Amino acid sequence: MFANLLIGLREGLEASLIVSILIAYLVKTGRRRQLPLIWLGVGLAVGVSLAFGAALTFGPKGLSFQAQEIIGGSLSILAVGLVTWMIFWMASASRTLATDLRGQLEAAQAKPWSLPLIAALAVGREGLETALFVWAATKSVVGDGGSAAEPLVGALIGIAIAVALGYLIYAGAVRINLSRFFAITGGFLIVVAAGVLAYGVHDLQEAGVLPGLTTLAFDVSAQVPPGSVLGTLLKGIFNFSPAATVLEVVVWVAYVATVGTLFVRRVTRPAPPAAPPVPTSPEPVSHTSVAA
Repeated sequence: MFANLLIGLREGLEASLIVSILIAYLVKTGRRRQLPLIWLGVGLAVGVSLAFGAALTFGPKGLSFQAQEIIGGSLSILAVGLVTWMIFWMASASRTLATDLRGQLEAAQAKPWSLPLIAALAVGREGLETALFVWAATKSVVGDGGSAAEPLVGALIGIAIAVALGYLIYAGAVRINLSRFFAITGGFLIVVAAGVLAYGVHDLQEAGVLPGLTTLAFDVSAQVPPGSVLGTLLKGIFNFSPAATVLEVVVWVAYVATVGTLFVRRVTRPAPPAAPPVPTSPEPVSHTSVAA
């Protein structure tokens, strides 16, 4: 549940920040009449995200086991790709998010339909990513005999916290160091995404698309039973499987090592130096003569 709460919080906070920046800009520039357009875009994005989640949940059930595993594994890998892109994008864009959005708003003033489009794209992207990632996590939990409600409840709690934080930031009641927040959560999500990636690979192995289903790297089911407290915590937070194939372990290690290294380099990169001030030409010296 905690991993999905973090997904909902991170994705929801990003969307909340974008919407709060758009609203604050319109309010401060005396354009309150355009606020309904923002909420229209948000509503459309939420509706599309919910429909996408419903299609993922109820669509594949009539297919064969192999087809379900192929779809599930492929979508899990796609979800990891989207979350990985989001992690790197937010590590770079958190400092300039407000400025970039204001520039888009200025350019959109002559086109009224651009305002709901900006809001819909911003919120819709986060909603679709959240729906896909939570679906992949839910499939993993259900496949191991867990409850499908836990990942969903965790994500909803995270989104609710994100909406509350977004409002508080808009109202000026709280300040968050966004660069530090997205750096910490991004590092944690790399481990979470690696677990989802490994589970997606396992699905493709069960479907016969990838080899090595019977070649186990380790099996600690006796020491960490899936239904135990420790097993449940490890599964819920890190998507840990007590019995993993060699290919799953190789993929997990390769993802964490590669993405983790690139992420650390990105977040520890020093900020570019400020542009030097433009030198001003010296004022001309007056050589007026003084009468004796």
